[in-house]
Amino acid sequence: MTAAEEDKLIARNPCRIKGADNEQTPERPVLTVAQVFELADRMADRRFKALVLLATFASLRWGEAIALRRTGIDLEGRVVRVREQLLELDDGGMRLSPLKSRAARRTVSIPSAIVAALADHLAEFVDVADDAFLFLGKRGGFLRGGNFRRKARWADALKEMGIQGLHFHNLRHTGNTLAAQSGASLADHRIADALSARVKAEQTKREKRDDDGSLRTAPAG
Repeated sequence: MTAAEEDKLIARNPCRIKGADNEQTPERPVLTVAQVFELADRMADRRFKALVLLATFASLRWGEAIALRRTGIDLEGRVVRVREQLLELDDGGMRLSPLKSRAARRTVSIPSAIVAALADHLAEFVDVADDAFLFLGKRGGFLRGGNFRRKARWADALKEMGIQGLHFHNLRHTGNTLAAQSGASLADHRIADALSARVKAEQTKREKRDDDGSLRTAPAG
């Protein structure tokens, strides 16, 4: 159903089982803005901080995120152009392929609050060539899901945060949910601005906690 309804890769779901549509599936985990930033900060390899932020706030699938190139991100215009995906094949190979549907090929606005982290990532981890990939493994190879989870210590980060059942693809769902709460789609700069304001508000709260040990409260009366 994801391939048919969400990713638009096929016209209809060929797997039809009578009564299967009555099954109650568990609700997908959704992070708060503060949790997204905390998770990004907890990545054991710093090259993955920007990956978590961008996958969430640009609502990217795994294959789309790891296929991004330097030319696909415009920090001044605050947009990401999604045109390709990297597929991990059953034989262990990786295949780069264009996104076929018009809906999949898209330009997404990003909040200004994550621009600095993306700029730092570009300066430290990305080759200067226009076609350089944004997210590669430490040795310069294509990033695989298993390697990412291991190097980022994904499971450890979630355990430390007290979060269960969160997968990388839930970051995209989180981004869509945060955008919907702001009132429109992620393609709209106004929504990116609203998300940015929300991020900054959460960051201010975190800074107050760090300074005071707890949030300041107004005196009673």
